[in-house]
Amino acid sequence: MKENDLLLGRFARANVKTLSDKDIEAFEALLKESDNDIYNWITMREPAPKNHTTPLMAALIAFNSKE
Repeated sequence: MKENDLLLGRFARANVKTLSDKDIEAFEALLKESDNDIYNWITMREPAPKNHTTPLMAALIAFNSKE
């Protein structure tokens, strides 16, 4: 999904050097989810499930809310 490429790609480019191992694991787990779910969680159309309610998800939401 092109929108997710923008949401995730811009975040990754801006933050990849400062992500912890735990954040990278959370990012990799997130990428296994459906595009629609990822989009809805990051844009806060739907709450993320507990397993994705992580500091990384909070950072993704905050980063993409600035735009």
